Amino acid sequence: MTYDFCVIGGGIVGLATAMRLLELHPGASLVLLEKEQRLAAHQTGHNSGVIHAGVYYAPGSLKADLCKRGAQATKDFCDAHGIAYEVCGKLLVASNALEMERMEALHKRALTNGLNIVRLDADELHRREPNIVGEGGLFVDSTGIVDYRQVCEAMARVIADAGGEVLLGQRVEAIQETGEQVLVEAGGRTLAARRLVVCGGLQSDRLARMAGLQIEHQIVPFRGEYYRLPAAKNGIVKHLIYPIPDPELPFLGIHLTRMIDGGVTVGPNAVLGFAREGYPKFSASLRDMAEYGRFPGFWRTIFENLGSGLTEMKNSVFKRGYLEQCRKYCPSLQLEDLQPCEAGIRAQAVMRDGTLVHDFLFVQSPRMLHVCNAPSPAATSAIPIGQMIADKILGNA
Repeated sequence: MTYDFCVIGGGIVGLATAMRLLELHPGASLVLLEKEQRLAAHQTGHNSGVIHAGVYYAPGSLKADLCKRGAQATKDFCDAHGIAYEVCGKLLVASNALEMERMEALHKRALTNGLNIVRLDADELHRREPNIVGEGGLFVDSTGIVDYRQVCEAMARVIADAGGEVLLGQRVEAIQETGEQVLVEAGGRTLAARRLVVCGGLQSDRLARMAGLQIEHQIVPFRGEYYRLPAAKNGIVKHLIYPIPDPELPFLGIHLTRMIDGGVTVGPNAVLGFAREGYPKFSASLRDMAEYGRFPGFWRTIFENLGSGLTEMKNSVFKRGYLEQCRKYCPSLQLEDLQPCEAGIRAQAVMRDGTLVHDFLFVQSPRMLHVCNAPSPAATSAIPIGQMIADKILGNA
């Protein structure tokens, strides 16, 4: 049998793409392959569960558009499939005069992006969040929280109901494109498809090379380490609490996140990972380290971000430094409040010149499309991203 479509990757982007392909082509044959024994096993299942509003993205940019449309699409999908979510809102807190200046730029950007955003002074900030301190803040009412694993499971049901197959435990061993089809070796057998979409996340560069494509980037893993607050502090905040980001740094910084299960997490930091899929602290893979260690762009990135990288590594090893980052805006937190929580790992595409890729990166051939970088917030934006990918593989974009 030759499938009309094969999708590799059971994270939210792969599932959203498969769902869209079957929506556009009712009755088409489609198979989705996931190497793990469950869906959303990596980036999707280890993120903070936030439905982002799109505060940070340049007005008119693709990311701004996808985030805004994706947030509404995610909420609509949850409504349609009975998935719990909460629109609790987000507070961005400025802790000093410099952050107040940066906050002004964010305020203007958010208004230009069409978001409902309210500027707060220190008194109003304290009134809304008695346990949070700052010189001022921005409140974005449309930010929400959800369990993206549940979203993925519902997407898989939609795919199955439309006649698609979702196969778990299918590690891809080889990909070969011919003039008429693409052959994929996985799970001890060879599948044939007329078109292939690869949403490989942490393994996306390896899968592209496996398929014989020439790429100029490498995936470098960055660990995002979280702590969970004790249940007694589940009510410490009413909203999500974020710092005002430093535009010179590639990551947003440590924040307090309410979870849909009622808990509160603190994090993430951003430290170099020694294994692409090693979630326990101090996990290491000689293969992964040797691979990025041979890549010239890795060393350029490290040297360009050496100061902030060393600080992040120090705070990863010594919890007290991590705590101080949190206490900038939540001073009541104590060291014993930072309880263990599973880390996440971000698949960061890095170019040979050391540039961190912050936009979409696609590599395409006549019958294949490889999603080599799907930037944050990919989970929030997954449904319109899936539509964009489907259009690309079908030649409509």
